[in-house]
Amino acid sequence: MARYLEVHPHDPQPRAVAQVVDILRAGGVIAYPTDSCYALGTTMGSHDGPERIRRLRHLDDRHHFTLVCADFAQLGHLVHLDNSAFRAIKAATPGPYTFVLPATPEVPRRLSHPKKRSVGVRIPDHPVAVAIVRELGEPLLSSSLLMPGHEWPMTEGWQIKEELDHDLDAVVDAGDCGTTPTTVVDWTSGAPEVVREGAGDPSRFE
Repeated sequence: MARYLEVHPHDPQPRAVAQVVDILRAGGVIAYPTDSCYALGTTMGSHDGPERIRRLRHLDDRHHFTLVCADFAQLGHLVHLDNSAFRAIKAATPGPYTFVLPATPEVPRRLSHPKKRSVGVRIPDHPVAVAIVRELGEPLLSSSLLMPGHEWPMTEGWQIKEELDHDLDAVVDAGDCGTTPTTVVDWTSGAPEVVREGAGDPSRFE
């Protein structure tokens, strides 16, 4: 059964955040709030966490996870940024954007695109998500909590707990955080290309 933790959306309790991080460090999979919608998360080094998320969402091996970062310094260790990408992305973060960029050697090969050697990264504008990643001390391997056959992600922590109780190790409930996933911007060609319009204003990258 999943541990159910109610966390204040703007001022997350350190004790609750520490409990979530303990579950992650033990290899667990959690549902947690972001600035776009609820997401599934596990650590980059988790042995079976990524496969559990793929199974839960009926995703194949070609699905690429997003690495959720606490700040720009953490993001900068994971991807290569030229000056124009650096300025534009720094101006848009934190926020509901995912950026696909060339990965650095810090990113395990199994987590990057096999041909492009790219990875998706983001810095959410949600105090709970940032507190979890900061306490963890490393990026969180993440995927939107959009279940097979559902048009929209689940928005209530209690509903996630009820429906996925035996599939998750923890549900972090900080209230409704919306149903619109991030706007995805692919920067692997050296110029921004909006490949999915979502919660973030895409016009700044068009």
